[in-house]
Formats: sequence, structure tokens, C-alpha cells
Amino acid sequence: MKSFEFAEASNKEQAVRLLSGRSAPAILAGGTDLLSLMKDDGASPDCLVSIKKIDELRGVARRPEGGWRIGALTTIRDLRRHSELMEGFPSLAQAAEGIRSPQIQNMGTVGGDLCQRPRCWYFRNGFGLLALQGGESMVLKGDNRYHAILGNDGPAYFVSPSSLAPALQALGAEIEIFGPDGVRKAAVADFYRIPGSEEEREHRLAANELVTAVLLPPGSPSNATYEVRQKEALDWPLATASVALTWNGDRVEQASIVMGHVAPVPWGADRAATGLKGKSLNSETAGEAAEAAVEGARPLSRNRYKVRLAKTAVRRALLLAAGVEE
Repeated sequence: MKSFEFAEASNKEQAVRLLSGRSAPAILAGGTDLLSLMKDDGASPDCLVSIKKIDELRGVARRPEGGWRIGALTTIRDLRRHSELMEGFPSLAQAAEGIRSPQIQNMGTVGGDLCQRPRCWYFRNGFGLLALQGGESMVLKGDNRYHAILGNDGPAYFVSPSSLAPALQALGAEIEIFGPDGVRKAAVADFYRIPGSEEEREHRLAANELVTAVLLPPGSPSNATYEVRQKEALDWPLATASVALTWNGDRVEQASIVMGHVAPVPWGADRAATGLKGKSLNSETAGEAAEAAVEGARPLSRNRYKVRLAKTAVRRALLLAAGVEE
């Protein structure tokens, strides 16, 4: 591990000042991802700014205008223990439950989950975010079992690792960000991007900005998350789907479908969601939506199986949200 400076901020304004003017600063919250990256030389910050003592970034509370505010330093365990929030948003509860490690639940934070770096083994072994060697991607000719099947028509083949982002995006949540110019908000879908070069990051977050909260809008649509994973242990899913549905009687009035672990960003299946409008939800219509969700998929040499898993996740998430048995 390379040497670095350490500073501890007592408020978000001080955190931004400490982050500014540095060539490679990093924010320390739970540290469950950053510290392991630093040990493996996957990250080499010149200054580590701890935000652990900023109490205003913790906790879950109702917003005066309706909806909920989830502080970025809220741990996954505290999130899961908030019974009112979890009952209203089962998709978020199911996504948080998928984070199996007790250590990560105790130390990992909501903001950290949203900002964690890809779990791509090329990236984690020092080959860069896009794993380029001699101008060519190592992923295409190498082991790509767990890489992207959607959004991979550019140089990025990693998958977005966040457990919570697909559910939050489907629910229409916003991410609150604080920087030198004050507070700004970004829809979850706008917070993530597919990098086109090694100079770009997968998050639209400046080096001197920090995520302060997640904002859930008013209302509680029918919602669910379904994960397909290799084993019920400490591991990331192979494919997930989070959905949110509003109804007009027994027919879908509006739908949102977001897939996880299949693309470099949480992947919104907008065409599949639009196709559900005005329809009743049953095995047939859920299956049609699942097929539409993976249209345009470009599986690599060793991950074609993920297309079927993604369809399964979408179909089952829809049926789960609608309370329909297969």
C-alpha cells in the first residue's frame, strides 16, 4: 500500500474542502471496498478523507414534502432494521437482504454501495477499468463469464456491482450530492455512466463531491426485486431485476423495470416496461416483458447463459410485485 495523508471531516463542508485541490483524493465511509482496493493497488489515493463523524449523513427519515431520505452513511444493517421503510419498499428490502456478509452489513453504507467500484477481476488485478492491453480488450478473448451482456457495444464490459441501485432506480429515487457549489440532485439513472475511456469513471461524481443521501419520492408502488445467484453465500448475483408498478384497477398503469449485474450501469428496460401498460400481469405478459427486456443483448463468448437468467429475473420480479403465482 502506498503512503497517503489522512484527514477526518466533522461536517460535509469541511469534507469538500479537504477533497478539493488534491490530485487523487478518496472518501472513507465504511471502507469495505476502498481499503481492499488500496491493499491490492487498485486505488492509490494521495489523501483519505474520513466522513464517519458526520452524523447528519446517517439515518432514515420521512421528508416534509413526502417520501423518504436515507442518509449516505446509513449502514445496510440499519437500513434493513427500518421496518416501516422495508415494508413499504420490499424491492429495497430484498436487494439489501442479498448483501449476505454480516461484516459488510455492519460496516457497509448505502452511499458506499452506490459508489463501489466494479468487481471485474481484470480491474481488480490492475488492468484498468476497461482492461485494455495493446488497445484491445482482454475481456473479449479472456474469461468473461460474469461480464456484461447489455450496454457493451463500447469498450466497457464490466457490470455495475451495486445491490441497491437497480431497486432505487426503479422506484424513481434521486441521489443527493454535495460539492463546492452546494447541493445537487441526480436521478439514479443519471448518476451512472458507461465510460468510453480509461480517463472516465463509471459514476458522475467529481473528486471533490460526496454523496450525502438517497431521496425516495412519495408513494409506494407495487415493487419487488428478484436475484439469480450461484450460491446463497457471500457472492454477487449473476443477474437481478427490480420492478415498480402502479395500477388502474387490475391493469398496469405504469411500470419500471431495471436489471442489475448485466450491464456497466443499472439497465433500464424501458421498452419492456412500456409494453406492459394497460395489460393485466400474468405468466404470459410477464414472459413477454422478460423477452423484451433482453432485446439487443450481446453476450460474450462465455456468458450467454446470463441472457436466460436476466429473463428469469425480470419475469419473477414482475410476478412477485403483482402477487401472482407462476
